[in-house]
Amino acid sequence: MTVFLVSLCNILFNFAIGLLVAKFLGPEEYGRFALAYATAIFVQTGFFDWTRFGATRFYSERTRDEEPALRATLDFGFAIIAVGLAAGASLLLFTGIRFTLSYGLIALALGVAAANGLFDYHTALVRARFDDRLFTRLVLVKNIVAFALMGGGAFLFGSAKMTLIGTVVSLGGSVVTARAALRDPASQPRLARLSIAGSLMAYSLPIVGANLLYLAIPLANRSILAILDGFSETGQFSLAYDFGTKAIQAIGSALDIVLFQIAVATHELHGPFQARRQIARNMTIVIAMVLPACTGLWLTLPSIEQLAVPEAFRGHFDLLLPLMMTGLFSMAMIQYAINPVFQIEKKTAPLIVAALAACAADALMLLILPQDAGASNLAIAQAGAMLAALVV
Repeated sequence: MTVFLVSLCNILFNFAIGLLVAKFLGPEEYGRFALAYATAIFVQTGFFDWTRFGATRFYSERTRDEEPALRATLDFGFAIIAVGLAAGASLLLFTGIRFTLSYGLIALALGVAAANGLFDYHTALVRARFDDRLFTRLVLVKNIVAFALMGGGAFLFGSAKMTLIGTVVSLGGSVVTARAALRDPASQPRLARLSIAGSLMAYSLPIVGANLLYLAIPLANRSILAILDGFSETGQFSLAYDFGTKAIQAIGSALDIVLFQIAVATHELHGPFQARRQIARNMTIVIAMVLPACTGLWLTLPSIEQLAVPEAFRGHFDLLLPLMMTGLFSMAMIQYAINPVFQIEKKTAPLIVAALAACAADALMLLILPQDAGASNLAIAQAGAMLAALVV
């Protein structure tokens, strides 16, 4: 229960910080921040999320004591990828290729990707050990520093770059301050094994690949808006999407953090049959919580807009978010109800099929829908894509 409450508070805190940043940055600068942050999450997912998934599924208090090579492999793999990403990014920026974002924003986005990957990896390790106190400490430090630096950077400078710097410091700082408690005494770099990394990759990469495809849809849509209609329109679209996503994740991911770890523990202690029964119970709980949350968000949208949404974003917000709701619910069902079925069985390859269907549906709907509706078209196409993935 402690982990659930802390996770819920963490998401709600991120939710509040996002609104604060949007208010102080305004639509155009928030559009730059949102596109850079979406790029960071895309890069984090592609390069670092395999460590988080590997820790969530295979790490435990038992493996910490009996199989230190697992943690050593995860740590060494994360470090090697971080160094390789930094070197590759440096070479890319020196080529002179132009992107939608400036070089400064791209560099900061990569910094956010590494810092967020480091934070998520270590919180996954802590959750797998059911160390509630250390998990609370990590989240608390991150949120306090983020509120001061991200909110302060947006307020004082009105700059997406300064806000992203605050993001990097808050995420990295929380891990650094707890580095002693996060160490495994028996884990040493020399224990890292390529065979273990291969097993972790075989499990994680299909999940990572599917998530990348899902993330590519809103990232591509934001980029299209930035190119065709400017960063201000991107900011309007991004706030509606980010608001809806975080509101639903406040329930879904907080449940998943607890429920999936219980299913993993059940699998380890009682075998696959009982683990499947636990997953079935988990699915019921997720549906029973997420569906009313989505309905409540839709019903109270006019009040939410007046009370919480910055004035510069009103009008667009109550137009775009209802168009996105079907997709947001579908995505929550995929992530928190259906994907765990494949994860607990360690058969994650089929997840790619649904994600490919989503990408195809998004592109097809953009071709079919009228071309002059702007962000509304992208919101409808995005929702249709996620619904198609859920059906598959």
